[in-house]
Amino acid sequence: MIVKTRAVVLREIKYRDQSKICLLLTREFGQVSVILKAVRNPKNRMSGLFSAGNIVDAVIYRRSTRDIQLASDASLVLSPLSLEPDLERFAMLYRILDLARHSSGPDEKNIPLFTLLSSAIERLCGTSEGFQAILARFLLRLVGVLGFEPSIDRCVFSREKIEPSIDARGLRELHFVHDPGGFALPGTQTSFDSRLQPVPVEQYRILRSISANGTPDADPADLSAICDLLQDYCSTHLERMPHRKHLDIVSRLVSS
Repeated sequence: MIVKTRAVVLREIKYRDQSKICLLLTREFGQVSVILKAVRNPKNRMSGLFSAGNIVDAVIYRRSTRDIQLASDASLVLSPLSLEPDLERFAMLYRILDLARHSSGPDEKNIPLFTLLSSAIERLCGTSEGFQAILARFLLRLVGVLGFEPSIDRCVFSREKIEPSIDARGLRELHFVHDPGGFALPGTQTSFDSRLQPVPVEQYRILRSISANGTPDADPADLSAICDLLQDYCSTHLERMPHRKHLDIVSRLVSS
Protein backbone atom coordinates (compact mmCIF):
# COMPACT_ATOMS: atom_id res chain seq x y z
CA MET A 1 0.00 0.00 0.00
CA ILE A 2 1.34 3.42 -0.97
CA VAL A 3 0.76 6.04 1.74
CA LYS A 4 1.71 9.68 2.20
CA THR A 5 2.45 11.07 5.64
CA ARG A 6 4.25 13.96 7.29
CA ALA A 7 7.32 12.76 9.16
CA VAL A 8 10.27 13.91 11.23
CA VAL A 9 13.59 12.23 10.52
CA LEU A 10 14.83 10.94 13.87
CA ARG A 11 17.93 9.13 12.71
CA GLU A 12 19.86 8.31 9.54
CA ILE A 13 22.35 5.51 8.94
CA LYS A 14 24.46 4.89 5.84
CA TYR A 15 23.62 1.58 4.19
CA ARG A 16 25.78 -0.12 1.60
CA ASP A 17 27.20 2.06 -1.17
CA GLN A 18 24.77 4.92 -1.66
CA SER A 19 21.65 4.09 0.32
CA LYS A 20 20.33 5.08 3.74
CA ILE A 21 18.14 3.59 6.41
CA CYS A 22 16.20 6.24 8.30
CA LEU A 23 14.01 6.13 11.36
CA LEU A 24 11.00 8.41 10.99
CA LEU A 25 8.38 9.56 13.43
CA THR A 26 5.30 9.83 11.23
CA ARG A 27 2.02 11.50 12.02
CA GLU A 28 -0.08 8.62 10.75
CA PHE A 29 1.86 5.50 11.77
CA GLY A 30 4.23 6.37 14.60
CA GLN A 31 7.82 5.26 14.16
CA VAL A 32 8.65 3.75 10.79
CA SER A 33 12.03 2.56 9.52
CA VAL A 34 12.53 3.20 5.81
CA ILE A 35 15.19 2.43 3.25
CA LEU A 36 16.10 5.03 0.65
CA LYS A 37 17.90 3.48 -2.29
CA ALA A 38 20.77 5.44 -3.86
CA VAL A 39 19.74 8.54 -1.91
CA ARG A 40 23.36 9.46 -1.11
CA ASN A 41 23.97 10.04 -4.81
CA PRO A 42 23.91 13.85 -5.26
CA LYS A 43 21.88 13.38 -8.46
CA ASN A 44 19.07 11.63 -6.59
CA ARG A 45 16.05 13.95 -6.27
CA MET A 46 15.73 13.05 -2.57
CA SER A 47 19.39 13.68 -1.75
CA GLY A 48 19.62 15.71 1.47
CA LEU A 49 15.91 15.51 2.28
CA PHE A 50 16.20 12.73 4.84
CA SER A 51 18.64 14.35 7.25
CA ALA A 52 18.09 14.12 11.01
CA GLY A 53 15.74 16.85 12.19
CA ASN A 54 14.12 17.51 8.82
CA ILE A 55 10.33 17.55 8.53
CA VAL A 56 9.20 15.99 5.26
CA ASP A 57 6.08 14.86 3.45
CA ALA A 58 7.05 11.30 2.59
CA VAL A 59 5.55 8.76 0.19
CA ILE A 60 6.08 5.26 1.58
CA TYR A 61 5.44 1.88 0.03
CA ARG A 62 4.22 0.19 3.19
CA ARG A 63 3.71 -3.51 3.87
CA SER A 64 2.71 -4.85 7.26
CA THR A 65 4.90 -7.92 6.72
CA ARG A 66 8.09 -5.84 6.41
CA ASP A 67 10.06 -4.32 9.26
CA ILE A 68 11.70 -1.76 6.96
CA GLN A 69 9.57 0.07 4.43
CA LEU A 70 10.54 1.69 1.13
CA ALA A 71 10.40 5.48 0.82
CA SER A 72 9.77 6.29 -2.83
CA ASP A 73 9.37 10.08 -2.77
CA ALA A 74 9.37 13.09 -0.46
CA SER A 75 9.21 16.86 -0.29
CA LEU A 76 10.86 19.07 2.29
CA VAL A 77 8.67 20.98 4.77
CA LEU A 78 11.30 22.38 7.15
CA SER A 79 15.00 21.86 7.77
CA PRO A 80 16.92 23.14 10.83
CA LEU A 81 20.11 22.33 8.91
CA SER A 82 19.36 24.97 6.26
CA LEU A 83 19.81 27.76 8.81
CA GLU A 84 23.08 29.44 9.74
CA PRO A 85 25.17 26.86 11.66
CA ASP A 86 24.70 27.14 15.42
CA LEU A 87 26.23 24.52 17.70
CA GLU A 88 23.76 25.21 20.52
CA ARG A 89 20.77 24.83 18.20
CA PHE A 90 22.11 21.53 16.86
CA ALA A 91 22.84 20.27 20.39
CA MET A 92 19.24 21.01 21.44
CA LEU A 93 17.90 19.45 18.23
CA TYR A 94 19.72 16.16 18.74
CA ARG A 95 18.70 15.96 22.40
CA ILE A 96 15.07 16.45 21.39
CA LEU A 97 15.28 13.89 18.58
CA ASP A 98 16.88 11.33 20.87
CA LEU A 99 14.15 11.78 23.48
CA ALA A 100 11.43 11.42 20.85
CA ARG A 101 13.12 8.30 19.47
CA HIS A 102 13.02 6.62 22.87
CA SER A 103 9.48 7.77 23.65
CA SER A 104 7.60 5.63 21.16
CA GLY A 105 7.78 2.32 19.38
CA PRO A 106 7.14 1.02 15.86
CA ASP A 107 3.61 1.37 14.52
CA GLU A 108 2.44 3.26 17.61
CA LYS A 109 0.49 6.23 16.31
CA ASN A 110 0.92 9.14 18.70
CA ILE A 111 -0.29 12.41 17.22
CA PRO A 112 0.37 14.45 20.42
CA LEU A 113 4.02 13.32 20.41
CA PHE A 114 4.40 14.07 16.70
CA THR A 115 2.81 17.50 17.15
CA LEU A 116 5.04 18.25 20.13
CA LEU A 117 8.20 17.28 18.24
CA SER A 118 7.24 19.23 15.12
CA SER A 119 6.45 22.30 17.21
CA ALA A 120 9.80 22.09 19.01
CA ILE A 121 11.67 21.92 15.69
CA GLU A 122 9.70 24.89 14.38
CA ARG A 123 10.63 26.86 17.52
CA LEU A 124 14.29 25.96 17.07
CA CYS A 125 14.10 27.26 13.51
CA GLY A 126 12.18 30.46 13.86
CA THR A 127 11.73 31.81 17.35
CA SER A 128 13.59 34.35 19.43
CA GLU A 129 13.07 32.15 22.49
CA GLY A 130 16.29 30.72 23.92
CA PHE A 131 17.21 27.17 22.97
CA GLN A 132 17.39 26.03 26.61
CA ALA A 133 13.85 27.29 27.21
CA ILE A 134 12.65 25.39 24.13
CA LEU A 135 14.21 22.19 25.45
CA ALA A 136 12.72 22.70 28.92
CA ARG A 137 9.28 23.29 27.42
CA PHE A 138 9.63 20.18 25.24
CA LEU A 139 10.65 18.00 28.18
CA LEU A 140 7.80 19.23 30.35
CA ARG A 141 5.24 18.64 27.60
CA LEU A 142 6.80 15.27 26.74
CA VAL A 143 6.32 13.79 30.20
CA GLY A 144 2.70 14.91 30.02
CA VAL A 145 2.20 13.24 26.63
CA LEU A 146 3.71 10.02 28.00
CA GLY A 147 1.42 10.02 31.00
CA PHE A 148 3.68 10.93 33.90
CA GLU A 149 3.30 14.70 34.16
CA PRO A 150 4.78 15.91 37.48
CA SER A 151 2.72 17.74 40.07
CA ILE A 152 3.87 21.35 40.03
CA ASP A 153 1.26 23.41 41.85
CA ARG A 154 0.62 21.06 44.78
CA CYS A 155 2.92 19.08 47.07
CA VAL A 156 2.96 15.43 45.99
CA PHE A 157 2.75 14.30 49.63
CA SER A 158 0.55 16.79 51.52
CA ARG A 159 -1.38 18.19 48.50
CA GLU A 160 -0.84 21.69 49.88
CA LYS A 161 -0.56 24.50 47.35
CA ILE A 162 3.13 25.16 46.95
CA GLU A 163 3.30 28.85 46.02
CA PRO A 164 1.45 30.17 49.12
CA SER A 165 3.53 27.86 51.33
CA ILE A 166 6.78 29.27 49.91
CA ASP A 167 5.82 32.78 50.97
CA ALA A 168 4.27 31.78 54.29
CA ARG A 169 7.29 29.70 55.36
CA GLY A 170 10.00 31.78 53.70
CA LEU A 171 11.28 28.73 51.78
CA ARG A 172 14.38 28.92 49.62
CA GLU A 173 14.35 25.31 48.49
CA LEU A 174 11.85 22.60 47.51
CA HIS A 175 12.27 18.91 46.76
CA PHE A 176 11.61 17.25 43.42
CA VAL A 177 10.33 13.69 43.81
CA HIS A 178 10.97 11.32 40.93
CA ASP A 179 8.38 8.75 42.00
CA PRO A 180 5.66 9.92 42.34
CA GLY A 181 6.63 12.77 40.06
CA GLY A 182 6.40 16.34 41.27
CA PHE A 183 7.48 18.87 43.86
CA ALA A 184 7.25 18.44 47.61
CA LEU A 185 7.45 20.87 50.49
CA PRO A 186 10.26 20.21 52.98
CA GLY A 187 9.22 17.95 55.84
CA THR A 188 6.26 16.32 54.06
CA GLN A 189 7.96 13.15 52.80
CA THR A 190 5.82 10.10 53.57
CA SER A 191 8.01 7.37 52.10
CA PHE A 192 11.68 6.70 52.74
CA ASP A 193 11.89 5.12 49.28
CA SER A 194 11.12 8.38 47.52
CA ARG A 195 14.05 9.91 45.63
CA LEU A 196 14.29 13.58 46.57
CA GLN A 197 16.28 16.19 44.67
CA PRO A 198 16.71 19.70 46.09
CA VAL A 199 15.56 22.50 43.78
CA PRO A 200 15.96 26.23 44.53
CA VAL A 201 12.68 28.13 44.69
CA GLU A 202 13.84 30.39 41.85
CA GLN A 203 14.22 27.39 39.53
CA TYR A 204 10.85 26.03 40.65
CA ARG A 205 9.21 29.32 39.69
CA ILE A 206 10.86 29.29 36.27
CA LEU A 207 9.55 25.77 35.67
CA ARG A 208 6.09 26.80 36.88
CA SER A 209 6.12 29.72 34.44
CA ILE A 210 7.06 27.38 31.57
CA SER A 211 4.24 25.01 32.53
CA ALA A 212 1.82 27.93 32.26
CA ASN A 213 3.10 28.70 28.71
CA GLY A 214 5.20 31.61 29.92
CA THR A 215 8.55 32.56 28.44
CA PRO A 216 10.67 33.42 31.47
CA ASP A 217 13.67 35.70 31.28
CA ALA A 218 15.84 33.24 33.19
CA ASP A 219 19.53 32.79 33.81
CA PRO A 220 20.96 30.19 31.39
CA ALA A 221 22.45 28.24 34.31
CA ASP A 222 19.00 27.94 35.90
CA LEU A 223 17.45 26.79 32.62
CA SER A 224 20.23 24.25 32.14
CA ALA A 225 19.62 22.85 35.63
CA ILE A 226 15.88 22.61 34.91
CA CYS A 227 16.55 20.77 31.64
CA ASP A 228 18.87 18.31 33.42
CA LEU A 229 16.25 17.72 36.11
CA LEU A 230 13.46 17.08 33.61
CA GLN A 231 15.63 14.89 31.39
CA ASP A 232 16.67 12.81 34.39
CA TYR A 233 13.01 12.44 35.37
CA CYS A 234 12.03 11.58 31.81
CA SER A 235 14.82 9.02 31.43
CA THR A 236 13.83 7.31 34.67
CA HIS A 237 10.35 6.65 33.32
CA LEU A 238 11.41 5.86 29.75
CA GLU A 239 13.54 2.99 31.04
CA ARG A 240 10.28 1.22 31.84
CA MET A 241 9.00 1.54 28.26
CA PRO A 242 10.35 -1.25 25.99
CA HIS A 243 10.60 0.32 22.52
CA ARG A 244 13.69 -1.34 21.12
CA LYS A 245 12.61 -3.81 18.42
CA HIS A 246 12.97 -1.37 15.51
CA LEU A 247 16.40 -0.21 16.69
CA ASP A 248 17.62 -3.80 16.98
CA ILE A 249 16.48 -4.54 13.42
CA VAL A 250 18.29 -1.51 12.01
CA SER A 251 21.45 -2.37 13.95
CA ARG A 252 21.48 -5.93 12.56
CA LEU A 253 21.04 -4.70 9.00
CA VAL A 254 23.81 -2.14 9.25
CA SER A 255 26.25 -4.63 10.77
CA SER A 256 25.49 -7.37 8.20
